[in-house]
Order: sequence, then C-alpha cells, then structure tokens
Amino acid sequence: MTENLKSCKKSILLVLALTGVGSLLLAPSVIAAPPATGGFASGRILMAPRAGLPEHALQRILENANGQAAERIGSLNVRVVQVPPGLERQAVERLRNNPHVEFAELDNESVADQATPNDPYFSNAWHLSKIGATSAWATATGEGVTVAVLDSGVNGSLSDLQGNMLPGWNAASQNSDTSDIATNSHGTTVAATVAAVTNNANGVASVAFNAKILPVRITNNSSTSAYASDIARGVTWAADQGAQVVNCSYSFIQGSSTVTSAAQYLRGKGGVLVVSAGNTSGDQGFAPNSSMITVSATDSADARWSGSSFGNYVDFAAPGAKIWTMAKTGAFGAATGTSFAAPVTAAVIALMRSVNPQLGPSQLESILQSTSADLGASGWDPYFGFGRVNAAAAVAMAASSSPADSQAPTVALDSPGDGAQVHGIVTITATAGDNYGVSQVELYVNGALVSTDQTDAYSYAWDSTQAGDGTATMMVRAIDEAGNRTDSQTIRVTVANVQDTTAPTVKVTSPSEGASVSTRSVSLSASASDDVAVSTLGLYVDGKLLCTGTTSTACSWNTRKVTAGTSHTITAIAADQAGNKGQHSVTVVVGEATTTSSSSTTDTSTTDSTSTTDTTTSKKGGGKGR
Repeated sequence: MTENLKSCKKSILLVLALTGVGSLLLAPSVIAAPPATGGFASGRILMAPRAGLPEHALQRILENANGQAAERIGSLNVRVVQVPPGLERQAVERLRNNPHVEFAELDNESVADQATPNDPYFSNAWHLSKIGATSAWATATGEGVTVAVLDSGVNGSLSDLQGNMLPGWNAASQNSDTSDIATNSHGTTVAATVAAVTNNANGVASVAFNAKILPVRITNNSSTSAYASDIARGVTWAADQGAQVVNCSYSFIQGSSTVTSAAQYLRGKGGVLVVSAGNTSGDQGFAPNSSMITVSATDSADARWSGSSFGNYVDFAAPGAKIWTMAKTGAFGAATGTSFAAPVTAAVIALMRSVNPQLGPSQLESILQSTSADLGASGWDPYFGFGRVNAAAAVAMAASSSPADSQAPTVALDSPGDGAQVHGIVTITATAGDNYGVSQVELYVNGALVSTDQTDAYSYAWDSTQAGDGTATMMVRAIDEAGNRTDSQTIRVTVANVQDTTAPTVKVTSPSEGASVSTRSVSLSASASDDVAVSTLGLYVDGKLLCTGTTSTACSWNTRKVTAGTSHTITAIAADQAGNKGQHSVTVVVGEATTTSSSSTTDTSTTDSTSTTDTTTSKKGGGKGR
C-alpha cells in the first residue's frame, strides 16, 4: 500500500506542476479570533434548568428574567431563550442567581481556526509519516467508524470524498443542506484531512481513509463563524446518529457550558469531541475541560506552530502546519492552522476505535496520553498538552487493550440530608466518580426514576408536590461508560407542602403537678408527639436545660444543694420541623419526702390538659425547600 501511495503522490504532483492547479480557496490572512467576551447572538441566551424542573416553574423563572419561548436543544437539558435585544447580559445574570438554574450564558460566537494556506504545491504529506499513520494502516484504517465534521459544510460530491460521505444535517437552518458555504472551503479541507479516499490514484491521502464522514453544518455565515447553540445542536444530533468521533475545528467553545453539556451527552453515548485550540498565538485563558479534547498545532520539526494558541486547556498537539488537503473546488494544496491539528487527532481516534470498537472515551484518551510523543517540558505542558499524537503507538496499544471495566463508580446523594423536611421545588445534588468516566447519574424518588443528569456536577429540581405529603425515599444511581452502576444510600425526607401550623403535644410525665420531691435526686421524664414529626424535645428545670431527645427524654435532677421547701418549675419544650413549638410545665416542691403526697397524685388529665393548653404555643414555620 505504501508504494502505491508514493506512486499516487508523484502522479498528483506531476499533474499540479503541469496544470498550475493547487492553490486552495482560503482566506488571504489568518482569521483573527474574537475575544472571549466578543460577539454573541442578539435577542437570545442559553440556559439549563436543573434536571427535572417542571415546565410551569421554568416559565415563571424565565418571565422574571424577561425571557420566553424556551426552545430545547436536541436531547439536551439546555434551552434557547428569547429575550429583548440589549438585555441579554441582564437576563443571564438574573438566571444565574436562581437556585433552580444550572447555568446561563450568552450565545457566544465562535470562529473556525483556519490560517493562510502555504505552498500550493506542497510535495509531501509529512504529517502522515510524522505521526506513524503509515505504520498504523497495517492494522487500522478507520473502517466501521463514523466521524462527524461540524463545520461550514462539506462538498461531498468530490471524487476524493464521495465514497466516504454519509447524509448529514444543517444545524443552523435545521435542514439537510450540508454544502460548504465557506469562501475558504473550511469544512471540506477539514473533512479531507480526516478521511479523504486514499490509494485511488487521485487527490490526497488522509489519516483514517476508510472512516465515514458525517457532515454537520453549524453556520450559514460564509466567514464560518458559528453560535454555541448551533454547535451544541450539531454535537447532539451527531451523537444521536451514532458518531463515535466528532470534530469541531472552532475556537472559544471550551468555555461554553452549553457546548460542554453537548460534549457530555456525546460521551454518554460513547463518543468523543475533538476541538482546536485556536490561532491567536497566545494563551486564551480557558480552564481544562474534561468533556472535550483540545488540540494545539505543531510543524514538521515537532515544534509548536507559531500561530497556535496555548494554555491550561490544551490536551494534545498534532501536525497543523502545511497539511496537504483539498478545497471544495477540488483543488489540492497545503493549509495551516489548529483547524487541521484537530482533525488529525480525531482521525487517530477513529483508527483506535476501528481496531478496538469497545474502548470508551476515557480509555481512548488514556491511550493517547500514554503513547503521545512528549514535546517541550517533561510531562504535560500548556503548549503540547500531553504530547504530539502518535497513531502507530496509539493503534498498537488500542489493539492490545482490554475494554473490560469491572470497577463500579462511586456516588453519593449530598443534599437534602436524611430526615430533612422539604416542600415545593427541591434542589437535589449528588457527586459521582469513576476510574474511567461517569456516563450519567439517575435520581430515584420512591423507587421510580425521576430525572437523569449527564453534566457534572449532578443536580436536580424535584417537584415535591407530585409526591404528596408524608415520607419519601430518595437515592441516586451512577452509571459509568462500561455500564457498571452503583446506588447511593437511600435517604428519607418528609414532604410537607400543606403548611404545618400545628405545634407538638408535650407532657412532663414525671414528676406530676404539685409533687413533693426528694432532696437528693429526682427522676424527670417527658414525651412529645406531632402531626408530622417532632424535631427536638428538651427538659428544663427553672429554665435550665437538663436533657434532650425527640419523642421522649429522661434524666435525673440533683437536688442535694436545693433548699428544702422551695418550689421549682419543670418544663418540657418540643419543636417540629416547621418550627412550631409546644410546651408543658409542672411545679414541684423540694421537701424531705421521697414520694408524692396524696394531693399531688390527684393530678388529673383535666389538669394536664389545662396546663398544655395554657402553655402550648404555635407559630407559623417552615422554610422554602431548596
């Protein structure tokens, strides 16, 4: 195969030399990326309510932020909200302050990371040998793997792409038009880098030439800028079509919560999102994003391409300078930018998946990390990440790796706590972890699945009015990429949506009213009950707390230093979870006798009832459940 490819390349170069064809229709200069706080969609924002939040509650929240018409993005729990133009930032701020909103953000604009094409007669696809692709082809060519290309569209009618094209989707217009709209052929050049038909005596060679290309257009702008909402739509749609790898050669999406949600949705289905670092020559300042793979660009000398962005968010590096590819016109040439480093990496992952389809996203990333060529400072660094990808080593390790993951994830239900009283819309939070990766965390109430969250951290908005008042059980279940699952401890909460204004009933059960008690030690006891639940019960002597409990309590009162013949008040006070309080008091006399007098034993139920009625207090209680 290698000799045939060499012969094919010689033929192509000869044709180019004779015809003068070869310059790609790319922009005449580097496309400057906007600042992270740059352009955003007018009159709309993006937000995600906590999983399970009822629609009626969501609408009230949106109305308070001057928003309406919350369109859902695919299967994501992310909404596109219409707001008055000019009030986008104000609406985002209001929504972020609501406890039932997971995130809210502007629908920021991203740009394609394309730079100026170089020599149109570039005579050698150096990146293929640099990453060891020709060696990897002995065992993997990408067969059976679908790579979605989220971009400006792809001209799939070209002979060097036609055989590998699948029907795609236009996420921006939500129709089937996936033609390449970019004046610089951005989408077509990226697709050809991934999976141009190879060894066909025509055109260019690619990294994963037997993979299928799923074109997803995310822009209707010829300059190739795209909104986060359309990128998220594209990722979600590609995941639902079974794409194992998604490439998006656009910058400034690492900081988007909406795109991150889509990336996590993709990972939950076993897919990986690969994105480019950007062409700013500087640090874009993003934090690491474990939901996607960000790639910087290198040149033929394994040095950082001077225009490549860098920072803490970079995971890997890949060839991106003078990459041999093709334009939507069918012309061949070399192009430069992190836009090409990303698809080179996506194609390497496709090779790995083709040789071992059972590998999950985290396992694929771990193999890439173990096999990449360490460049720059030892270990991870902000310029090359974990190193420049090595297709030969990655495919070899993938082929010999066991996909079996028998280790179950860890999971805990953090809030509410066991025994809590809740009402209204209740915020529920959980934490989960796994040696490879958590796919999703499910919330169960009274044994029934209520909601699923695939975004870290895991949180839910549960409408407790659907459960009815009384005791409810809760637990969360974590499922990892291999399907292993773990259930958290089950907790019990008290649902109290009907306002509790009834105070607990309390009784000092010993001693009785008017009793003459010992000058040595007196046994005290009390009991309490409530229509919902008693929270605390305390026994006091002359206002001093001696002991506590819930529905009952008992303790001893040391009377050795108490003056004989003096009267003292013993009080029991109980509170329920709504804050209502009830109390009961008896008066006793400390004397020489160790038993109650005949007059004290005449304490009747009428007396106790009167005491309870006189001293029981009620107050409106309860707090808004989170």
